[in-house]
Formats: sequence, C-alpha cells, structure tokens
Amino acid sequence: MSSKRDYYEVLGVSQDAASEEIKKAYKKLALANHPDRNPGDDDAVQRFKEASESYEVLSDPDKRARYDRFGHAGVSGNGARGAGFSDVSDIFEAFGDLFEGFGGFGGQGRGRSQARRGSSLKTSTTIDLLEAASGCSRELQIKRHEPCQTCDGSGAEPGTEPIACDYCRGNGKVVQSQGFFQVQTTCPACRGAGRIIREKCGDCRGGGLTTESVRLDVTIPAGIDNDMQLCLRGEGEPGSNGGPRGDLYVNVRVKEHPLFQREGDDLTCRVPITYSQATLGAELEIPVIEGRHELTIPAGTQPNDHFRLSGLGMPHVHGGRRGDLYVEVQVEVPKKLNERQEELMRELAEIEHANVSPHRKSFFEKLKDYFAPEQDAIDSDT
Repeated sequence: MSSKRDYYEVLGVSQDAASEEIKKAYKKLALANHPDRNPGDDDAVQRFKEASESYEVLSDPDKRARYDRFGHAGVSGNGARGAGFSDVSDIFEAFGDLFEGFGGFGGQGRGRSQARRGSSLKTSTTIDLLEAASGCSRELQIKRHEPCQTCDGSGAEPGTEPIACDYCRGNGKVVQSQGFFQVQTTCPACRGAGRIIREKCGDCRGGGLTTESVRLDVTIPAGIDNDMQLCLRGEGEPGSNGGPRGDLYVNVRVKEHPLFQREGDDLTCRVPITYSQATLGAELEIPVIEGRHELTIPAGTQPNDHFRLSGLGMPHVHGGRRGDLYVEVQVEVPKKLNERQEELMRELAEIEHANVSPHRKSFFEKLKDYFAPEQDAIDSDT
C-alpha cells in the first residue's frame, strides 16, 4: 500500500479544482517551504519536494486523468518524476518560469537564459469548391527570418566569436540578495543571452537573422471549409537560444461556386425545369461534385421541392460520412410562347376552366384594326 499522501490533499485543493487554482496553491506552498526561506530545515525541503511532485502530476491533464482513475500507480513510470526530484535544483529546472523572482536554487538550476520557441506566422491561400472537395496542394511564398548565412547565425563578424558577458559571467541572470531571499533577474548587459558581441556582422547587424522569401508546399485536405486554418509545424520564426521554430498558420478561403451552395458538408443545387416536366415527370441529368448524375423528377413535382441525394455532398475534413446534395427544382414559366404552344395552353385552360388573359394580338393585327375604320369609309364611297 502506498505511503504517499493524496496529491490534492498535499496542495489543499478539491479534486475538481481548476488548473489556475492548483497553480496558485502550489506557488503558495513553494514560497512557504522555499529552501532559501528555511535554511537547514530538512522538513521544509521535503514539503517543497512533495508539493512539487503533486503539482507536476496535477498540472498535466493526461497525468491528472490517470491519477484520478488509478491513483499513484497510474502515474508511476509514466513520465511523472515524483520522487525523482532528488534535488531542489531539479524542481527549478522543471518549473523555472514559476520561480522567477524566487532566486536561490532557481538561479543555480537555470543558468543562462532558456531556449525559447519562435513566433508563429500567418498567411492565406484561395481555392475553389472542387479543389476543396478533392483536396489539393498549394505553393506558398512567405517572408520570415532565417539564420544569417554570413555569420551562421552567431551575429558576430566572420573570424570573431561572441564572448561571455562580464556582468553576469555568462549566466544571463544576475542574483541580488534581499534578506532571506535572492531575487534573480535578467542580466541588463546581455539581455539574458549570456554573451556579448563586440564585432557585429555587417549583414545582420549582430542579430544573427536576415529576412528571406521562402517557398513552401502545403497539402490541403479534402473537405476543408472556408476560413479553416492549417498549421504547418516548425515553419514559423526561428527560436532564440537554440529554441525550436514557431508554426505557420494558413487561412484557407474557398470561393463560391456558380452551381453549388455549401452549408457545412451539405450542398444545394438549384435546377430549373419546365411546367410540363413538373407536371408529367422527367429524367434529368444534373451536375454533382464528381461529374453528372441522373435524377428522376416524379410527376406532380411542385415548385421549390427538394430531392436529397445521400452522400453526394462534401467529404468531412476529418474523414467519415460525406455530406448530402439537395436538389431544389425551380419551375420556369416561359415569357414567350409560339403559336402552337399558346394554342395548347389555351386548350388546357379550357379543360381546367381556368380564367386566363384573352389572346394577345400582335402588333400587325393591332395596326390592321387601327386602320379598319378608314378602309371601311373608302369602301362605302365607292
């Protein structure tokens, strides 16, 4: 049976405590039991280690979930160091950001400034709906910083080397004593780098970086929707002090299609049909994402009726079932009829006993009627 105390009990928080509450509780305990504040107190050091072990597990969502389910057995041998904090300097190395200003062992554990991840970049690209349906690739051109080729990123003039900062002795940090505490701050001379460049590279002016135009290929997955983002890991700005590059976020814009309207993974296509097709039924060839499809229009179809074609919409961007295609029929009323069409429609109107507009005379028929009285007068005189 484990002799370890419950991690929640150690930090004095409930099992449903939020991450910020856990962090505050740990910082409070760490401050109270800080070795610099309790010199020669082995019990305080043990409490300091115990609190740090508890925080290491409860601050990590995966480890916390295993601990909640299996207890201490769920986190032993799974990346939680626990009792592996054999020295308090290990704690400062693990949680250095929390101990800025605590000083003491924090300064010994961290040394010169830590490696920092580079900043992320953003760009965009535009594709059409068919490309979004099948997936495609794009070549992007972005501007980002790259290590200076002249000085290999050192910032120093070729043939020279950066030297250790005299002010902080190359640590990147300076420690000042304030009573029981030692306050650790970033070195003002080297700004945490631990090095000073006496002779700066002429191309990068000592920064170690130059702005370059870079071409990148990005694969756009099938099913992507308008304004979704892709993340290209490690394609952002370079990190500092050996840190990894940031990421590149690509905003994808999908152009509107002349035939299909999209809503999520579903598509709508509006298809015009004639009155006779709606009345008698018809077989139509309609467009779909992959090409063409035969659609049966049943007799008696009403204006704006919808027909659902399952699985003929857009693929889901994360895989799984495709969306549907909805065909909306729009019955078109012709603006002009030839004589035979009008004759048939008037026969139909008589059958239906429909009250329709009278026959419309042509311009020449109206002109003949206009001159008829004058012609009748001439005929009567003769």
